[in-house]
Amino acid sequence: MDAANPRVGKDAVRVIFLGPPGAGKGTQAARLAAHLKVPKIGTGEMLRTAIAKNTPLGQQVHPFMETGNLVPDHLLVALVRERIAEPDCDRGFVCDGFPRTLAQAQGLEEMSGDPRAWVVFDFEVPRPELMLRLSGRRWCPSCQATFHLKNDPPKAPGVCDACGTGLVQREDDHESVVALRLRQYDERTFPLIEYYRTRARMIPVDGYRPMDVVFRELLQAVGVPA
Repeated sequence: MDAANPRVGKDAVRVIFLGPPGAGKGTQAARLAAHLKVPKIGTGEMLRTAIAKNTPLGQQVHPFMETGNLVPDHLLVALVRERIAEPDCDRGFVCDGFPRTLAQAQGLEEMSGDPRAWVVFDFEVPRPELMLRLSGRRWCPSCQATFHLKNDPPKAPGVCDACGTGLVQREDDHESVVALRLRQYDERTFPLIEYYRTRARMIPVDGYRPMDVVFRELLQAVGVPA
């Protein structure tokens, strides 16, 4: 068992997805976790759950979420530590959206052991394509369905296929906001690539390909059949 987390077996799967917004890592992380039958750990979902349940950590992070500010690293690390201590992480986990900073990476290493046993996927997609993917998204405020003007357009322009509600563009999908998010990624998260390059089994992934092609490559990398 792992000395940092006695619940996690030494042969447990540990996968981290790195990459800028819009690179497709969230979709692939969920798919890989389901295939491996291990939890996908996403801080966004955990933050919303902690706030909804009004846990002690939820009470601490709520003011940051409410004002749109970044949640401090130490609180995110504490949240993840609680999550991977749960029984369903005994066989491992897939991290999506965590770590995003060096401090978070160091916290994860302290709680889950030697990173040389991890697989770190670094998704790479050309910036013009990322801008197109993110700024082209549209969302139904009624039923929460999502569409894309190019890749998955609604049958009727500007109208949700499911409920007929007018589609909207979320604030964080406007081009100016997308550009800011990508700059923030470069500043905060890109250094993790150098950090993991010599500390884990890091694999660059060309995310500018069909999803099934990318997924088959991920399965091969972690050594499991399709």
